[in-house]
Parts: sequence; C-alpha cells; structure tokens
Amino acid sequence: MTANRRFVIVGAGLAGHSAATTLRQHGFDGDVILIGDEPTRPYERPPLSKQFLQGVRSADELYFHTLEQYAELGIELKLGRRAVGLDTARQQLTLDTGERVDYDKLLLATGASPIRLRQPGFDLPGVHYLRTLADASELGDQLRGGERRVVVIGAGFIGSEVAASARMLGNTVHLVDLLPLPMVTALGDTLGELFAEVHRRQGVALHMLSRVDELRGSGSVEAAVLAGGQEIGCDLVIVGVGVRPNVELAREAGIEIDNGIVVNELGETSAPNVYAAGDVAHWWHPGHGQRFRVEHYDNAGEHGMAAARSMLGVGEPYVPLPYFWSDQYDINLQYVGYPEAWDELVLRGDLDAFAVTAFFLREGQVCAAATVNRPRELRSARRICEARAVVDPAILADEGTDLRALSRSLGKK
Repeated sequence: MTANRRFVIVGAGLAGHSAATTLRQHGFDGDVILIGDEPTRPYERPPLSKQFLQGVRSADELYFHTLEQYAELGIELKLGRRAVGLDTARQQLTLDTGERVDYDKLLLATGASPIRLRQPGFDLPGVHYLRTLADASELGDQLRGGERRVVVIGAGFIGSEVAASARMLGNTVHLVDLLPLPMVTALGDTLGELFAEVHRRQGVALHMLSRVDELRGSGSVEAAVLAGGQEIGCDLVIVGVGVRPNVELAREAGIEIDNGIVVNELGETSAPNVYAAGDVAHWWHPGHGQRFRVEHYDNAGEHGMAAARSMLGVGEPYVPLPYFWSDQYDINLQYVGYPEAWDELVLRGDLDAFAVTAFFLREGQVCAAATVNRPRELRSARRICEARAVVDPAILADEGTDLRALSRSLGKK
C-alpha cells in the first residue's frame, strides 16, 4: 500500500470524496490530496434542487465531513483551487495559484458543468443556473420570498425538481422544454405524462415542444419570448438544459476523450497512473459490451470508490446497476437500470393515483424499472433487473404477484 506515496484527486464532489475516504479505509498511508475549485468542502448535491432550495435543510447538513474529520483521516484539502495544467510524463499538476503538485497516481473526478444558453438576453441579471451550493444559496434567497414569476427552461430532472420547489414556495412557475413531456427521455411517454399531470395539478404552466428564443428586460430579466412569439412575464429564469463533462484538463494533457474521459472497466485512462470517475468518466462495461457515462449521484459515489480500489491495485470491473431518484411535491420516483432502449412497458398499480411500478423490457428481458410512490417494490424490482429476467408481462402487471418472492426465486435458478 505504500509503494506509491502520493495519490492526488482533482474534483471535490462526491466521487472525489468517496475515493479519498476509500483510500484510507483500505489502509493506504501515503499522502492523499483532494483538490476542489469550490471554496467549500465536499457536500451533497441532490438537495440543492429540493430540500436546500426550499429551506428545509441547511448548508451544514449537506457536508459529508467536518474539516477536523478530513484532518483525522489525513486527507489534505486544497479548496478554491483549480487544476489548470497536467503533465502526465512528469506526473505533475499545475494549479491556478502557480503551485505544482506531483503525484504517483491521479484521479480525475472533475464532474460536469451546466450548458449555458447564448441567445439574446441570457446575460441579464435574474438568469440562474444550478450546480453549486453558491448557486442554490443565491437562487433560494430569491425563491423563498414567494410570489415571484419564474420561468424554468428544461424539463429534465433538475428543471422539474426546481419547478416543483419554486411552486411549493408559492411562486408562479412556467416550465418550458423542446421535448413533449417532462423527463421523457429517461422515463418514456407514459411516466412522462404522469409527471406532466402532477405539475399541472400543482399549477405549473407547461410549455412543451417549445423553446425560449430571447429574454428581455431593462436592468434585469422581465420577460421570456417563446419561439412562436408568446411573451411570458418573469422575475427569474432558471436554466436546466443539461451538463457537459469537464474534460478540458484531460484533453489538453492528451488523454483520450469521447463523451467524457474514456476509461476502462477499472477506471484507467489512456495515460499511465491516471484514472477518472463520476460524471466525467465514459466507462467500459464488459457485461454490456459498451460504454456508459452516467450523471447520477449514486454512480458518482460508487465509481469513486471503485476507482480508489483500482489505484490501490485491488480493483475489479465496475459493473453497477445505475440508480437514481427524484422528489417532486409529494411524489417520489426511484429508477434502476441502464439508459438503453426498451420495446415494452409493463405497469402495475394506478397511474391516476400516481402510484405505479413500471418495468421496461427489451426483447423480453427486464432491463430497468421505476417506482412512483411505491418504494417498497424497488428492492425486488432491482433484483429482477440485475437478473435481466424474462418474466411473463402479465405476471409482472398482476398486483397479486409477490415481487419479493419472484425476485428471490430468480436467484435460485
């Protein structure tokens, strides 16, 4: 464990934090340096669009560790510093302060950044993007007063969650997206329509199959102009149209890039002694025979831990079953499975009551599942997905079927 004395991690999000703590848990007693461009220590991001934005959770409740706990673990934090150069031949990083940091092994956990819109008016005050604690703090201060006119651009998971939080705080909310339904890319038409109806019943105005061409205002944003010419008066605009992986450091160092930093099943990049994990990593799944880049909280933590084990020489192929969740109003969504095409959807439960479990099948195999306000079925659904089980759709849809017993029987075959 001591042959390589200094392990450096760039990126102080969940993947970086998980990797650093895993190194210590596995007995590494060399230097561990965690570098982050935000001034704050690592924290949870999912609450930023939900409980933190709503004022239900404080910033202090989001941090993984205190500064004292990092010190006790012997993890050196370099916060508010950005890596601007990487020399893989010399195994050396250059920070924006001019400091040079040598490494024996390096993990790039640089995450992703919001896609910024460049149409007219998007540089006006009152336009927000949500990625960091500072972003959420500023936006929360604006939303928690209520009675603001809010336009949310992008009805993916972040946009839908922010729209829900803004509405719960008493604001008028318009949700705009080029796609026909909220979260439709991940969930499909049926569940997308379910969430569209959830938002409608809460008073959100949906503008699907539409886009904002221009923002107008004098001094700050005052209106969003849709492609058809409709003008929506607003005090705040929140943009959530996706993210791009932060690959600049790796690209300039000559590391292979393709929809993120390309890594194998052990998290190794094309450069010796350099690894990547989390949102930025495009990793090889030997079981599926293809690459995935997954932008979910659960994946960031698991991938960071897996990469740390690989850095220690005890790694195994990273073959998780991706999982994510979303809370909007009183609706809880949980999803397990890979982002792959399915050809059949099987439902059990009651769509009208917003309580349903969905199984996504591909060529007869269950490849993914989602529960909406039915969390007790998630564990069984996960086991069925892990087994890539072939189950009669009528059995899956039958509320009389004991999913727990079914999932257990799969492991005995």
